[in-house]
Amino acid sequence: MTGNKSRGHNFISQVLQILLILCCLLQCHSRPRSYDSKPLSEISKEVLYGKAQNRSYERLAEFTDTIGNRVSGSKNLDLAIKYMYNALRQDGLENVHLEPVKIPHWVRGEESAVMLLPRNHTLAILGLGSSVGTPPVGIEAEVIVVDSFEELKKRASEAKGKIVVYNQPFVRASEAAKVGAVASLIRSVTPFSINSPHTGWQWYQPGVVQIPTACITVEDAQMMARMARRGQRIVVRLTMAAKTLPDVDSFNTVAEITGSEHPEQVGDFKYVLLVHYTCTVQYA
Repeated sequence: MTGNKSRGHNFISQVLQILLILCCLLQCHSRPRSYDSKPLSEISKEVLYGKAQNRSYERLAEFTDTIGNRVSGSKNLDLAIKYMYNALRQDGLENVHLEPVKIPHWVRGEESAVMLLPRNHTLAILGLGSSVGTPPVGIEAEVIVVDSFEELKKRASEAKGKIVVYNQPFVRASEAAKVGAVASLIRSVTPFSINSPHTGWQWYQPGVVQIPTACITVEDAQMMARMARRGQRIVVRLTMAAKTLPDVDSFNTVAEITGSEHPEQVGDFKYVLLVHYTCTVQYA
């Protein structure tokens, strides 16, 4: 992510100004005050129709094309941190530095899922971050499809020894483990899908057996829900080599933009804080 130093600095400054104005507008309910909406309108026009148009997308595309997926603890994450550190310096931000931290080191490994009954069908899956793996031979089990935790609790007696498929976006594996399930598959967290799984990070509940968990596509989740409503028996073989290794060293990437008129404050705020997650558990 290179480019003109002043333009990059101006763009980031514009983003900060937008956030500041929005924060001020939100405060109107607690402290009556008038605000000039003209700066916000001018910034919006610059970003949407002016010289800054598509700049964020182009930079994001270059970043993801160059680095790819950036799972916590991976070499790609190290490359991404170096990339962002250099980009912030090139854009002229102040006090750009790295803060040492320890982070989880999770490895996805090879993974696959195949529906064996009522017909043979390969499922597109992505393991959820921090998931445990299956035995090397995988897990082959009948599927129970539920639309909510409430339904899972009502059908708890049916779930033992089965793979729970949640036709509901992003829920924890521990809920399925509590009722004796051997694995869980979760409908991807997205309103739109082109048979593409979309995953995330999950945590296991202490004291509950850890079972493998992965995301499946919206299409496959809905298909299995239809099959289940018809009373068809569904069997899936799930194989995941996921594992968690000891924590590794990494960095927070920090940068500042000093105010031009009152560097010690920003309006009524001492600081405006922007947080960006450089790591990802997506497969890209």
